[in-house]
Amino acid sequence: MKLLIVEDNPEMRRMLRRIVIGLAADVTEYEDGSTALAAYAQAQPDWVLMDIEMKAMDGITATRQIVAAWPQARVVIVTSHDHQELRNAAEAAGACGYVLKENLLELRQRLQGGR
Repeated sequence: MKLLIVEDNPEMRRMLRRIVIGLAADVTEYEDGSTALAAYAQAQPDWVLMDIEMKAMDGITATRQIVAAWPQARVVIVTSHDHQELRNAAEAAGACGYVLKENLLELRQRLQGGR
């Protein structure tokens, strides 16, 4: 499995890498949503793990751009924000999942299940 992580916090990127050990053979990391579209084009990942709150471009906007260009893209929002408005915005942007950073084992299960 190929995985793209878009997360501004280096410690969280390391934690996400540890969560997907054994699932993902190829993991690419970027620290801002502004690079996500080009990163997706280059990596053509099976999954994107996208943070919401980043400096230059937020994850909702980046998700919208990726899904508009590649409708088959599977983007999971991985965030610490548990707000229904953000969940709705993520879904409207085309994200196929929303996982809280406090529940990263749920993320591993989602990736294993392919949904």
